[in-house]
Amino acid sequence: MPILPGRLNAGDTIGIVAPASAPPDPKSVDCSVAALERLGFKVNLAPNVRKRWGFLAGTDRDRANDLMGMFTDRKVKAILCVRGGYGASRLLPLLDYQAIRANPKIFIGYSDITSLHCAFLVKANLVSFHGPMLNSDFVKKDMPDFTLVSFLKTLMQPSAPGSICDGYRRKTVKVLRRGVASGPLMGGNITLVCAALGTPYQPEFRGRILFFEDVDEAPYRFDRMLTQLLNAGLLQQVAGVAIGINAGCKDPKAARAKEYRQTLEDVFRERLLPLKVPIVAGLPFGHIPLNATLPVGVRATLDAVKGDLLITEPAVK
Repeated sequence: MPILPGRLNAGDTIGIVAPASAPPDPKSVDCSVAALERLGFKVNLAPNVRKRWGFLAGTDRDRANDLMGMFTDRKVKAILCVRGGYGASRLLPLLDYQAIRANPKIFIGYSDITSLHCAFLVKANLVSFHGPMLNSDFVKKDMPDFTLVSFLKTLMQPSAPGSICDGYRRKTVKVLRRGVASGPLMGGNITLVCAALGTPYQPEFRGRILFFEDVDEAPYRFDRMLTQLLNAGLLQQVAGVAIGINAGCKDPKAARAKEYRQTLEDVFRERLLPLKVPIVAGLPFGHIPLNATLPVGVRATLDAVKGDLLITEPAVK
C-alpha cells in the first residue's frame, strides 16, 4: 500500500517551493501567499522561490535543497508548488527518497511537476497530488470554488473524496468506451509521463487508472506519445483511461490545410479504443481554471457509464 501523508488542518504551515521554472512575476508569489493566509494557513517560502537561473527557479541543487528542506521541516505539513514549466525532472537524481519516505507530506502541483509525482510514487511509495498551484490558481482573485473545494476536501478530510465531478457544471465529459474499472490512479501531464519511460522513475501501468492531460499540443503529438506508450507495451496494461481537458490542443493549420487533419478525439478513438477498457474524456482537470485535485497512487473507480472518476479511498490520514 502506498504511504498516505497526514491531513492538512486549519492553521497548518504550507511550504512553498519552485522545483521547475521561476514565477514570471516574483510579486505574484506575495499575492498567492496572501490567498493561502486568508484560507487560514501559515506559509513558509523556500529560500530560492523567487530566484531565476536561466529558465529555471535556481540551480538544480538550489531547487533540490529547497524541496528536501520542506520535507524535513517538522513545522511544514504540506508542500505546494509555485508553477510547472520545465526542470523538475532534473531534480530526481538529487533527492533523498529515504528521507521523503520517512517524512511523508502532502505535495501538490501539476504539469511539469508530474515528474516528481512519478518519482515519489516509485522511489518513496508516497501518495502525492495532481492539483492547483500558486501561479496558475491561488494568485487569481477569481479562483473557482470548484477548484478550491476539491483541493480542501481531498487534503483535509481523511475520507474518500468521491466524485471529482461533484459541483462541475460544464458539459465537457464524454464517454468514449463504456464500462467500469477500478485501480490506483497514475498519470498527470502525458508529456512528462512519456519522459519517465526507460528511467528509474517510470511508474507502474499494470492495473492502473491512467489519467492524463496536456496543453497547447497538436493532435499528432498526442498520437506520437500514445504510440510510444503502445510500442513500450505499457498502455495495454491499464485498467482504464481518464482524460482531462486538453487546453489549446488543436491543430492551428487544420482549417487551411488541403490534406485531412485528425482532431484530438479522432486520435483518442484510434489509439485508445482497441485497448477495450473504459475511457472517459473531458474530465475536470488539466491546465484549466476548473482543476480537480487527484491523489496519485490512491484507488479510484472510472465510471464510463455515468462519465465520472471517483476517488474511492482516503488520500490523507
